Amino acid sequence: MSGPYALAAAARYPDRIAAAASFYGTWLVSDAEESPHLSLSKVTGELYIACAEHDDLAPLTMVEELRGLFRRAEIAGEIELYLGVHHGFAFPQCWCYDKLAGERHWERLIALYRRRLG
Repeated sequence: MSGPYALAAAARYPDRIAAAASFYGTWLVSDAEESPHLSLSKVTGELYIACAEHDDLAPLTMVEELRGLFRRAEIAGEIELYLGVHHGFAFPQCWCYDKLAGERHWERLIALYRRRLG
């Protein structure tokens, strides 16, 4: 549930946040008045969003909508879809943990922070 907060902070403080990420992409596009997707155009940092192929909280239709918003807002970053995995794939304690996807996800996040934060 931290993804919406990370993206909201990146939009609210674009001069101070160089990198933000969301694991699973949960609730990044919603009908909420302050839905993160509404302020993406204010983000100047790089974003990384990792989404599971099977996720009721971030369905594929939402992922595709978010990709379109990224393109239109010319956001630096990536939305990566992890095929064959479920929400929670990066947490070893979760029933759906996927070691390869989890490791890739952490590698991508750390690479983002190294690239943007030094």
